[in-house]
Amino acid sequence: MKLLFVSLGCDKNLVDSEVMLALLNGQGYSLTDNESEADVIIINTCCFINDAKEESVQTILEMAEYKKSGNCKALIVTGCLAQRYQKEIVDEIPEVDAVLGTSTYEEIVKAAADALEGKRFLEFHDINSTPDGKRKRLLTTGGHYAHLKIAEGCDKHCTYCIIPAVRGKYRSVPMEELVQEARDLAAQGVKELILVAQETTLYGVDIYGKKSLHKLLRELCRIQGIRWIRVLYCYPEEIYEELIQTIKTEPKICHYLDLPIQHANDDVLKRMGRRTTKKDLQEIVVHLRREIPDIVLRTTLISGFPGETQEAHEELMQFVDEMEFERLGVFAYSPEEDTPAAQMEGQIPEEIKEERRDELMELQQEISFDKNEDMAGRTLLAMVEGKVADENAYIARTYMDAPGIDGYLFINTDETLVTGDFARVKVTGALEYDLIGEIAE
Repeated sequence: MKLLFVSLGCDKNLVDSEVMLALLNGQGYSLTDNESEADVIIINTCCFINDAKEESVQTILEMAEYKKSGNCKALIVTGCLAQRYQKEIVDEIPEVDAVLGTSTYEEIVKAAADALEGKRFLEFHDINSTPDGKRKRLLTTGGHYAHLKIAEGCDKHCTYCIIPAVRGKYRSVPMEELVQEARDLAAQGVKELILVAQETTLYGVDIYGKKSLHKLLRELCRIQGIRWIRVLYCYPEEIYEELIQTIKTEPKICHYLDLPIQHANDDVLKRMGRRTTKKDLQEIVVHLRREIPDIVLRTTLISGFPGETQEAHEELMQFVDEMEFERLGVFAYSPEEDTPAAQMEGQIPEEIKEERRDELMELQQEISFDKNEDMAGRTLLAMVEGKVADENAYIARTYMDAPGIDGYLFINTDETLVTGDFARVKVTGALEYDLIGEIAE
């Protein structure tokens, strides 16, 4: 049986997709990227913001056509959109044979078997069930880096976010299971671990009674073969001193931290249900840079949140200008049904949201370019990601860049480099978000 698997949304969703792929591969399914020859098509969906929801729906509808005119005998929908809109999918898209919720992906083999036999398969377990870190994965990231999902769900309940409703409460994966999974990944050739969760900073509070991310990091640093460890999704108010000192002192941990702040105006932050003030954010950024001078800070912002005045937007612009984040992304606010923010007064017109987003990104582009220019002459360790077609050049990443969201270092060289290998590279030029370099002597 040939299987086409489409994974949409975030890297946390991708981990679920890799678990499902391993389960199916173990039952003899072979992978294809050709929709017309696939016997089974599975779509792991996202519904975090409206654009993601539209992409998921559109993908389902496109793949449903292959039930009518292609080889497809079973169409399966999983993930966040499936969890949230199970009834609508069943009622409105009859081509879908199986719908699985976010905590039910271990049933994927049975779902495929039932669907191939013409049976309708609907399965939704308790979204607060304990996550299992013992399952094998079929890596889709090239094999030199992998995401390690250390927890599931979220307890924050930000007013714009639907995640707690589709992913459940915060549940950490036991440390011994994560360490074993990381060892398995290293044995497969993985050299970079990227820790992900809805929130990584709270790791361990539910099962160990206190924040334990620093302990997990130390255990992961002991694994032979792992060269880099990167931490994403650290809520700024939950960053604590033992974590900072662990990042500072453990050589395998990249001096890179992703801390989504969303805004810097206190009124907007309060309306968002965030637990920081502008002063809090300034203090944590200053402290991180004092303790780890070469740290790279990535953040995300929301423009046009309900009630955001022009003055609040300008305050955010000034904050970004002053803080000079090395990496920054901006989303125009997307009202999600069944969230408090969607019912708030002061909804901002779409064009104003987008104007404010563009202004923030133009400012960040200038900041990023200036910081990249300052890198000229420095020698950096870089992980090779692949070759540039028809050129004597390679694509690589430094500790400053997470795959798929940050920039690249382009290496001009006549040497043959291998994906996943490390090279010492001297920076010779800068673009807005990328660097250019050559192999260091």
